[in-house]
Amino acid sequence: MSGRIKDEDVTYVRDHSPIDEVVGEYVQLKNAGGGQKKGLCPFHDEKSPSFHVTPSKGYFHCFGCQVGGDVIAFLMKLEHLSFSETVERLAERIGYALRYDTSGAAPTSGINRSRLVAANSAAAVFFQEQLSLPGAQIGRDFLTKRGFDRGSATTFGVGYAPDEWDGMYKRLRSQGFSDLELSTAGLTKEGSRGPIDRYRNRLVWPIKDISGDVVGFGARKLASDDADQGPKYLNTAETPIYKKSQILYGLDMAKKEIAKKRQVVIVEGYTDVMAAHLAGITTAVATCGTAFGDDHIRIIRRLLMDDDAFRGEVIFTFDGDAAGQKAALRAFDDDQKFVAQTFVAVEPSGMDPCELRQHHGDAAVRDLIARRVPLFEFAMKSVIKQYDIATAEGRVSALNQVVPLIGKIRDASLRPEYVRLVSGWLGLEIDNVSAAVRRLGGAPTTAPAKTINLSDPQLLLEREVLKAKLQFSQLVPDWKLLEREAFSVPEYAKVRAQIDSIPDGDTAAIVDRTENSELRALITELLVEPIRTDREVSQRYISSVFARLREVALGRQIAEIKSTLQRLNPVENPVEYNETFAALVAREAERRSQKEIALGEELP
Repeated sequence: MSGRIKDEDVTYVRDHSPIDEVVGEYVQLKNAGGGQKKGLCPFHDEKSPSFHVTPSKGYFHCFGCQVGGDVIAFLMKLEHLSFSETVERLAERIGYALRYDTSGAAPTSGINRSRLVAANSAAAVFFQEQLSLPGAQIGRDFLTKRGFDRGSATTFGVGYAPDEWDGMYKRLRSQGFSDLELSTAGLTKEGSRGPIDRYRNRLVWPIKDISGDVVGFGARKLASDDADQGPKYLNTAETPIYKKSQILYGLDMAKKEIAKKRQVVIVEGYTDVMAAHLAGITTAVATCGTAFGDDHIRIIRRLLMDDDAFRGEVIFTFDGDAAGQKAALRAFDDDQKFVAQTFVAVEPSGMDPCELRQHHGDAAVRDLIARRVPLFEFAMKSVIKQYDIATAEGRVSALNQVVPLIGKIRDASLRPEYVRLVSGWLGLEIDNVSAAVRRLGGAPTTAPAKTINLSDPQLLLEREVLKAKLQFSQLVPDWKLLEREAFSVPEYAKVRAQIDSIPDGDTAAIVDRTENSELRALITELLVEPIRTDREVSQRYISSVFARLREVALGRQIAEIKSTLQRLNPVENPVEYNETFAALVAREAERRSQKEIALGEELP
């Protein structure tokens, strides 16, 4: 990627990617009348279709899980891609060449993402071919000793970098890749006589992004320390397409199972991912030479649909040694960034999943995950182990260290249970532990989301007018005539204000310029919700609901004016009284005219 995609290209790609065609590649859509199409939602299980698409507006919305947006949002969520990756995929789909704004970005001399991916893919093929040659016996022996056969290596694309200076370089140069492309992709480095291969005499794992493109490699040293002075694992350096903090090895294979099972298992290495998948734990992924961090959390949250309405499982596997316990405590802080329940699976003998499978078989790996314990419990017990709780001083010291962990638990309903557990682990009275937690104070709770009562006829009317304006703007009478008092629901009033903020009423602009995610979701919902009429949507119907809402709004104004008249003395304030009375007469006349229009059509 050579910079930010130009805004006009994003608009072009979105406008020329028919949402019903793109969605139709994943969801069977049927006509629902009124220019709508519907089908079973791909984001949650359902038996009756609640997923609606409005091709004329380019938006979708599910009335079951409340997910909605444009064609870019759909593909981002379904394929778990970034914004740029989604636009690039849609552009490739319609054969459009994107342009990038390189201002403020590091220059890449015109090398685009597709060339770098192609170079990595060609290198992966080269490495895989080398694994079957006589010189790769050391690599095949390594795999065999760890319980992996040739079929396993093929499944995960494992290859071998030959013990040569420039074998891969020559192959890829012969395929048309330039020196600059190979170095930018992180495949070569500069030697004393020119470019040489970055990896030599190593087992190589291709690292793919979530869409399955090869973006880098992880290479394991095979020779002795004397023959290879490099690190045990040598990963691709940061490149325009490889950001290790945003990559999880195995995610391309695991993403569908993670979304389906609402579970992700975090292991520590490439062979652990292989062992877990081969043992039936198909939700396993691993970081690539870096600690598990915020970017990884954001990726997993998208896959788990991790929000306040859902709880999945995040399972960390750590070694049973001190380093593993330290990693678990770091993960404890990360837990607060998940709504999903977080667990730890630790093998008492200290074996990792690969070693466990090698010595005890697939069932042992499955049992390891099945024996997971809540992360809170593991973290607290790890702290308690550091103290001699046979003494009063040790118990008090352990309590002082554990209490802050209890206070960090975001789900306040869990804290009393952990107070009880900690009191048992330490041999202290529950009241003493409770008092210590109260002194610390609890974490804030999240206020429940507000809902709109759709059984109220008045609110249905307000909603119908907003839908008409967003979906059939050309049929709506002069929008400026609609009184500010028309919308009694604050959320609907905000939608009206957002519509008013876009001079030309461009629907895409209204959505794009809505920064609040909840408000944007409501707007997309209104964009695709069918109009409440069994007939064809007509000018007459739209005018009728518009007039009915104006009639209601004028009624509120009339009530206010009458209240003002009652407080005015016509003798003491004749001018103000007469002006107010004239306003009342005008509003009454306007309301009668709106009522006549409203009676021209059966209303929702």
